[in-house]
Amino acid sequence: MSPASTRANDTDDVRAAAAGDRHAFQRLYRLHAGRVHGAVYRLAGYDHARAEDLTQDAFIRAWQKLPGFRHESAFGTWLYRLAINVALMDIRARGADPVSMLDDDHLPEAGETPFCAAERVELERAIGQLPPRARAVLVLHDIEGWRHEDIGSELGMAVGTSKAQLHRARGLLRKILGESS
Repeated sequence: MSPASTRANDTDDVRAAAAGDRHAFQRLYRLHAGRVHGAVYRLAGYDHARAEDLTQDAFIRAWQKLPGFRHESAFGTWLYRLAINVALMDIRARGADPVSMLDDDHLPEAGETPFCAAERVELERAIGQLPPRARAVLVLHDIEGWRHEDIGSELGMAVGTSKAQLHRARGLLRKILGESS
């Protein structure tokens, strides 16, 4: 199926789901759950259970808000943004300070954490150890491709603070992974 016909089917399912068709919403869920889960999984610090909860929360909110969806963007884009907001609200609810960072004294010494650059699991664990807001900046910028202006707006911080948090998060990652800075 071509991308254009996928978008047409997506639009039909969105309209049907907004009118209460649960089967259409199930099709939308199957189509978009992977991308939503991937984004919230990274923001949740690679915590599977929390990511599952956040994914479900995002789809529940989407179901509730779907009648107000204005079709100004693709449904997938709208849903992705809603899911990111759910994950960021979770970070805020857990009391994460937008500029707080882990104290260097609480990080492992170089060599204490085994690391092989080819092992994604180690990188995921290291990202998961970052403070929540620093992790959010790193994930949104380096993985999701957001601009600092958008990150700053979404997280309620200045662009310079977003850039500083990204720099600091990368430094913490290097330390966690045992690389010299």
